[in-house]
Amino acid sequence: MTDPNSFLEPGMLVRNPAQPDWGLGQVQSCIDSRITVNFEHVGKQVLDGKRVILQPVFDQGGASGR
Repeated sequence: MTDPNSFLEPGMLVRNPAQPDWGLGQVQSCIDSRITVNFEHVGKQVLDGKRVILQPVFDQGGASGR
């Protein structure tokens, strides 16, 4: 079975689809299935990568059309 979070690297921006109110997060470390992410609204969280599939954020939506 392939780890769906295996592409994550420190510094990447992610969101936790199960907890959208946590806001944008930055990956701090990935060790085995333990992923440490610093989220803007809840701070540092250690997640089990076997239970949570994080979504990468490539576009922060900074363009407001102005």
